[in-house]
Amino acid sequence: MRFTLLQTDGRARAGRIETDHGAVETPVFMAVGTQGAVKAIQQRELEEVGAQIILGNTYHLYLRPGESLIEKAGGLHRFINWRRPILTDSGGYQIFSLSDLRTIEESGVSFRSHLDGGLHRFTPESVVTIQRQLGSDIMMVLDECAPYPCEREYAEASNELTLRWAERCKMQFEREAPRYGHSQALFGIVQGSVYPDLREQSARSLVTMEFDGYALGGLAVGEPAETMYEMISITEPHLPDHKPRYLMGVGTPANLLEAVERGIDMFDCVMPTRNGRNGMMFTRSGTINLRNAVHKEDLSPADEDCSCYTCRSFSRAYLRHIFVSREILALQLATIHNLAFYNWLMSSARTAILESRYAQWKDATLRNMQHPETMQTH
Repeated sequence: MRFTLLQTDGRARAGRIETDHGAVETPVFMAVGTQGAVKAIQQRELEEVGAQIILGNTYHLYLRPGESLIEKAGGLHRFINWRRPILTDSGGYQIFSLSDLRTIEESGVSFRSHLDGGLHRFTPESVVTIQRQLGSDIMMVLDECAPYPCEREYAEASNELTLRWAERCKMQFEREAPRYGHSQALFGIVQGSVYPDLREQSARSLVTMEFDGYALGGLAVGEPAETMYEMISITEPHLPDHKPRYLMGVGTPANLLEAVERGIDMFDCVMPTRNGRNGMMFTRSGTINLRNAVHKEDLSPADEDCSCYTCRSFSRAYLRHIFVSREILALQLATIHNLAFYNWLMSSARTAILESRYAQWKDATLRNMQHPETMQTH
């Protein structure tokens, strides 16, 4: 993997990530395909809405269908018929969210499957091996995602454990070769909860390990948005300019644009797909709830300025009708639009950065999105 920084505008960055499965223009939003499928949308449609890279989850793919079957199929790209880049999360967040179903030790973490209660174990080494079997273009280290709120003593111990695990992941990554003839990258994950000095320490330590990119984890877990922005601003100066920065699990359109302004290149979140399946659609003038009666006889598209298949083909009235009728098509059409919107948002941000007008564009875009139905949930 190679990252090229093409332009900066303040701290905002426009770049390009080159992988063996194609290039990714940044800033970029990654649709979440946890189990090898982005919910309610086909791979062909993902390409049509401009998805450059998608995300899979090691924890879920390990439990079902299993890394051995995926390896037998020739890797995750072939198994799911996706020709573009894939990033796989290590599954750390999912494991640690199991709470009473897992046990953390220096060597790794033991956990019970949410599917059948079976006992499993992840170590930094095994997580790298599984991701080698999956064959993703970008792999993530195993980390502990500290909860929010979090006492400093716990955050400090968790941060130190995550750094030791990161070093073990890097060593295993260097020992074990890729399996499918294409290269893979490994990203470190900055932790430290909401403590500035711990965030700084984590970033500095990971940079000395020389990862291919750096993620900011443990954010958007319940802390105020302003606190998240503060942690990004504190961490970003300690990350190298020539490596991509990835804010994990974020977020609303406003979250994305504020983070881009603070130097972030990559994002993922279930929000556009999950909210779409619940009748919420993102538009350039704000978020609308298609179930609201105000749309019952509205024959205009969900977003007048959007060129996606949904907006080219169907009215708000029709979309509302199929949502209240509980038609599966409603979930698909809303998902198509929401992902097209998020990809438009990032490509427009990139254009604004390249033209050195990001701050003005961001302010105007967020101002236009203020709408009576706007929703700000994570």
